[in-house]
Amino acid sequence: MLRSSAIFAALTLVSRFLGLIRDLVITAKLGANFAGDAYFTSQAFPNLFRRMFAEGAFAAAFVPEYAKRLAGQGGKDADRYASDALATMAAFTIALTVVCQLAMPWIMMVYSFGFMADPAKFKLAVILTQITMPYLPCVVIASLFAGVLTARGRFVIYGLYPAILNVVTLAAVLPQNDPVAAAYAASWATIVAGVSQAGVCWWGAHRTGARIYPRALKLTPEMRTLARRMAPGVLASSATQINLFISAMLASQVAGMRVWLAMAERFYQLPLSLIGVAIGVALLPRLATALQQEDHADAQAAMDQAIVFGLALCLPAAAALAAMPGYLTDGFFARGNFTAYDAASSGKLLFHYGWGLPAFVLIKLLQPAFFARGDTRQPMVYSLISVGVNVVLGVALFYTIGFPGIAAATSIASWLTVLQMWLKLRATGVWRPAPRAWGKIVRVALASAGMGLAVAAAAHFRPVLEAPFAGVSLGPLGAKEITVLLVCIGGAALYPLLLFALGGVTPAEARAAFRRRKGDVAAPATDLP
Repeated sequence: MLRSSAIFAALTLVSRFLGLIRDLVITAKLGANFAGDAYFTSQAFPNLFRRMFAEGAFAAAFVPEYAKRLAGQGGKDADRYASDALATMAAFTIALTVVCQLAMPWIMMVYSFGFMADPAKFKLAVILTQITMPYLPCVVIASLFAGVLTARGRFVIYGLYPAILNVVTLAAVLPQNDPVAAAYAASWATIVAGVSQAGVCWWGAHRTGARIYPRALKLTPEMRTLARRMAPGVLASSATQINLFISAMLASQVAGMRVWLAMAERFYQLPLSLIGVAIGVALLPRLATALQQEDHADAQAAMDQAIVFGLALCLPAAAALAAMPGYLTDGFFARGNFTAYDAASSGKLLFHYGWGLPAFVLIKLLQPAFFARGDTRQPMVYSLISVGVNVVLGVALFYTIGFPGIAAATSIASWLTVLQMWLKLRATGVWRPAPRAWGKIVRVALASAGMGLAVAAAAHFRPVLEAPFAGVSLGPLGAKEITVLLVCIGGAALYPLLLFALGGVTPAEARAAFRRRKGDVAAPATDLP
């Protein structure tokens, strides 16, 4: 499971690196003005539905069932089930896309009510969102075939196909000089990328032996069961995304804040994808298979391993984001039309997302314990509570402490979801960390805190660090870019030393976790990393 997670994470890192380049170009071209606000608004709708249906509810309902059929009845029955699911999801998402496109002017009045004071921004946001909405059915189709690949133990294409969006968007935006023209180019590129992603994932699944083709829509009992499982899972898998969506509604009242939010989100989305999503992708079929075979010891070991390994990777990231948020946003994004003020404002949001990051990751790691057992209702209830808390806190904090309160509300609501899920799993006896797991979690936390203090000190003495590089220029890299990269590299080098010294993870355990055993695709480990 950890080896599969590592493969997925490594490939996701390639995509995220390209995504960073894309964001650097887009923010420099568009800036935090009406074109930037409108463009990032256009990305919000397809991305929300993508994370709800493609990465959330659909994956949670489809992958365990497909994996069980593949292991039990064989590939022919599993592919027939997947073909029916393909027809059902394609029809549903195409219908949803058309409805949203037609109703977008009225939807935008609610979602971006703050834009109505600027008619040009409002109109541009509506048009760009209508352009990007067809990305939804494309990416849901891609997600189905990606789920087939993970159930068959193949993670390479699943990890790489998101990079297509970054490459296509870069090719479209780089030649543009006008902010509005760049926004249009990036929006049309989203559709081209979506079609390409679906095609690549279909090709990859076909190469593994899967034979899944479009067919007539039939609401069979199996599809009705899939829909029933998805309905509560839509919210269960998407509390964080819905909370971010609500935050963006409030952000429409502040000029440029949609861009500030987007840039802050980029920093925590990287570890969330590399850790939470990657391990969750590998954990769900592992748990489903273990439960199918009634191997509860393996299910317990998988959860312990996933939580410890996930925290060992996300806690240091959280410590760094909370310790030097302004340094990161300024060092990476303050250039062109994205000013130092914009970077500082984005950094204030990033601080609160930083201490919320472990909760975002833990939600992704705890949900499979419910989903693998066919329970999507309980996580849905927790998600509804989380959304309610986020709405109340978001409004209250926005009008008391200002725009950073939006990010703080999202993090508080996410930690509440984690607490509820953990208490439920503990009370029902489904899972509770073993004593050894608790010991490792404490050591991981101490190592992360030590690294966080070190990078916080570096951020405090930023002028001293930048002085030796004054006047140095390495292409697009100046003094601030060079020093922030060196601080990140230094923190990344210091953390494993602290982790090994404190015994959070030993070098032998790290090697064993990723050692390929002959004949295994994703061999289960019975011990903690």
